[in-house]
Amino acid sequence: MKFDLAGKKAVVTGGSSGIGKAIVETLMKQGATVFVIDLNENPANTKAGIKTLTVDITKFDQLNTALTLLPEQIDILVNNAGVGFVGNIEQTEEEDFDRLYQVNVKGVFNCIKVILPRMKKQGGVIVNMASITAHIAVQNRLAYTTTKGAVLAMTNAIAKDYIANGIRCNSVSPARVHTPFVDNFLKKNYPGEEKEMFENLSQTQPIGRMGKPQEIGDLVLYLCSEEASFITGTDFPIDGGFIKLNGN
Repeated sequence: MKFDLAGKKAVVTGGSSGIGKAIVETLMKQGATVFVIDLNENPANTKAGIKTLTVDITKFDQLNTALTLLPEQIDILVNNAGVGFVGNIEQTEEEDFDRLYQVNVKGVFNCIKVILPRMKKQGGVIVNMASITAHIAVQNRLAYTTTKGAVLAMTNAIAKDYIANGIRCNSVSPARVHTPFVDNFLKKNYPGEEKEMFENLSQTQPIGRMGKPQEIGDLVLYLCSEEASFITGTDFPIDGGFIKLNGN
């Protein structure tokens, strides 16, 4: 079977909703045993037999303690958890910047640092969630752009340092994806104009729509599989043409 993950043990951060939930479900369908690290537990995940560790990834000590609840063999780590913020540098306060750094950068660092020693025993795969903002400027996304650029750089560093240990590390850079986060953002910031604003945001992708969480899940599945065994230190935009086709 293509993309077979039978016998693999996977950890997915931010796996309770949106893109993370799609990743969890996709890896499970291909035979992986999946553990979720998230601040919130999704009852649907619990019902499906998915163990969720309610841990704050910005707290290294919490993660280190939670490691005792994970299997000795960890083959896959997907660093999906992240937070966003809208604003240029004048609109971004120090606490806003710090919050994004803590989750989007330090959270990725913490998870890799805790899990890597177990992964080194047999080799494995790390997939980090970057963003198109790591490649191209998006207006009023100063803090988010900065942190996702750091994720891209960290991906390359991990790939270089641990290639001899049989560990592959890649990243995925989505454009706008239709998740509950998007719906809540529009409801909060554009009450009564949600449909119009959703269409406007969709049209910023040259392909004319937002991505689907399942499409991101399928790409992550490929990168976690043996079919991608020749790929490391690489970022994969999944963006409806946003990076390369938005020019005149």
